[in-house]
Amino acid sequence: MKKYKEILRYHSNGFSQRQIASLTGVSRGTVIKVIDAFKCANVPWEEVRSLTDMELEDLLFKKNREPSMYLELDYEALVKELNRKGVTKKLLWEEYVQQCNVIGKMPYKYTQFCVNFNKFLEIHKATMHFEHLPGEKVEVDWAGQTIPIQDAYTGETQDAYLFVGALPYSQYVYAEVFPDMKEESWITAHVHMFEFYQGTPPILVCDNLKTGVIRHPRNSEIILNDAYREMADYYDIVVLPAAVRTPKGKPSVEGSVGKLTMDILARLRNETFYSVQEANQQVKRLLKEFNDRTFQKRDGSRISVFLLEELPKLRKLPKIPYEYGYWKQATVQYNYHVSIEKMYYSVPYMYIHQKALVRVTDNTVEIYIDHQRICSHLRLKGRSGQYSTNPDHMPPNHKAASEWNGQRFINWASKIGPNTETVIKRLLESYKVEQQAYNGCRSILKLADSNTPKKLEAACAKALSLIHSPRYRNIKLIIGHIQDEDENEIHDDSAGALLRGSTYYGGNTNE
Repeated sequence: MKKYKEILRYHSNGFSQRQIASLTGVSRGTVIKVIDAFKCANVPWEEVRSLTDMELEDLLFKKNREPSMYLELDYEALVKELNRKGVTKKLLWEEYVQQCNVIGKMPYKYTQFCVNFNKFLEIHKATMHFEHLPGEKVEVDWAGQTIPIQDAYTGETQDAYLFVGALPYSQYVYAEVFPDMKEESWITAHVHMFEFYQGTPPILVCDNLKTGVIRHPRNSEIILNDAYREMADYYDIVVLPAAVRTPKGKPSVEGSVGKLTMDILARLRNETFYSVQEANQQVKRLLKEFNDRTFQKRDGSRISVFLLEELPKLRKLPKIPYEYGYWKQATVQYNYHVSIEKMYYSVPYMYIHQKALVRVTDNTVEIYIDHQRICSHLRLKGRSGQYSTNPDHMPPNHKAASEWNGQRFINWASKIGPNTETVIKRLLESYKVEQQAYNGCRSILKLADSNTPKKLEAACAKALSLIHSPRYRNIKLIIGHIQDEDENEIHDDSAGALLRGSTYYGGNTNE
């Protein structure tokens, strides 16, 4: 899998080329190639992060794009050389020009060379000057001590777990109790933490739990859990797991966990909770007191430093919070639906019999084919066997058939007459499911074609006088009697008729 977006995410957050190569498990040459292509494309990272992998590859390495005329600077190598005795920027630029002449590239002018180099030096020096920058990162972990939750009916207790997050600069802490440490709780805790902080930092430091990190080798690529990586991508965060068995890799949260254990959990040791919600109410109250408390060796408090110095540095949250979801495989059936948890969701009919990946959250169902999102539905809840069908997904002939509904039959009947309209309305109301009446409605209304609308209206009037909710067989029988009566009226009409005398039939008299 190509990791162009992952490389650019680290690059946009100020990581060096060597660090990016180590974190992503690709060669430094590949990192340089991707970053150079990104600079040539001249597109902001905010626009790049919304592209698919295929779109990003096309943007960076489109075949007919002209390569950059300029040779990009290797800033890390330049910094090392500049630190050597007697080396100046002017000398480095002259060596850079010579290198360009050798490989046939255009060099930057000395002024532009200095501008680019100075920008890198400013960032580099700022990072080295501060141990922690405001809004730079957040550290997360589970507390080691659990909170017992007692069942009100059986008296049995079950352990609940405390999630803790801390911003290293302000030491502003977030905490929440969860019934378990499973993947969904882990992801949900992060989402709630970001909402508590009202923003996100670019870097997240976590422990090496399986709910977050699948593999963290010493000198190879870090492999994140799919759900954790998906959440990080949604918030545009770089996840940096602490080195294995090194608590100092996340000292802020480790320290906060210890302080919270003493300050909050110790205060709750003699209380009995009958639900996680009850425990969280108390934790929320004590957490506020903890964050409001004045520092002993620093001006202000956690909350004051956070509001004044750190909150303005955090990035804005997306308008819609991330929603945890799990993935399932499904095949598009011949009725152009996929089956998920005994519910059925439509897919455009041209994908019939294809394999799909379906992401299921508490509120939505998203369907992907060939790694592209094809459609989404609100998740169905309640009785099994329900269908969510988008008319645009239907073949043309199915779509035409689906356009029939009760109101259309009523409108059709009203054009024939009020009695016909009443018959159709009562027929529709007589079924629990309206669609069950459609065949009967269509059959009654089609009688106007084989007879006349006037006769159908008369038959409906007669039927309503005898039956509250006439059916097709009743209307058809009555309309047949109306035809017989009409024929009898024609035969009984004596006006202008030829009358034959008895002599015609062999009689002797005409009386």
